[in-house]
Amino acid sequence: MNITEQKTLKRIEALLLNQKPILNIEEFCRYTGFSKSFAYKLTSTKRIQFSCPNGKLIFFKKTDVDAFLLSNPMSSMEDIEQQSIDYVNKTSSLEGLK
Repeated sequence: MNITEQKTLKRIEALLLNQKPILNIEEFCRYTGFSKSFAYKLTSTKRIQFSCPNGKLIFFKKTDVDAFLLSNPMSSMEDIEQQSIDYVNKTSSLEGLK
C-alpha cells in the first residue's frame, strides 16, 4: 500500500468515526487526540460521562464527548468588552432610577 492509499484510508476511517454515535476507548482517544492514560484518568475522576455495561469495557456517547470538549469556553476580547459595556449601561440606568 503506497502513501497516497494510506492517507486516503485514514481519511475514510476518520469520516466513519465521525458517524458513530457510540465510541469505545480507542475511538475516543482517536477522536479527541487524548492519550489512553488521560482518558482513563477522566473516567476514574468522573470528569466525563461514560458507560461501563459489563464492568470492563468503556463506552462514550459522542454527544457527551462533544459537550465535554466544548465545556469551559473562553470569551473573546470582543465579547468581554461588550459585556462590560452592557454592565455599565445597566448599572448607570439603575442609578438613575434611585
